[in-house]
Amino acid sequence: MSPAMDEKNTFGELIAKTFDIGDIVEWSTWNRENNDWDSHYGIVVEIKNEFRSSRLVSISTVRPVNDASAEIDFFTASLKLVSKSNSTDNVQ
Repeated sequence: MSPAMDEKNTFGELIAKTFDIGDIVEWSTWNRENNDWDSHYGIVVEIKNEFRSSRLVSISTVRPVNDASAEIDFFTASLKLVSKSNSTDNVQ
């Protein structure tokens, strides 16, 4: 691998910098019954870089608000920020 390849940003890294652990995010899934998009909401619990399809990409793990027992991995750029966690305000 050339040095230029090492210097590339992780795919999705710029959007990942806008998210923090605890942020509320939104994503959509297609509902075939209604022929429309359904919105879903969750809380970011982890942001990491992983190799997917031979490329380093930003992956966010989200805990859906309607199912606290499940966690779902998303390509970080596919998420939309709804509300910041303001975690720095809660640090004592």
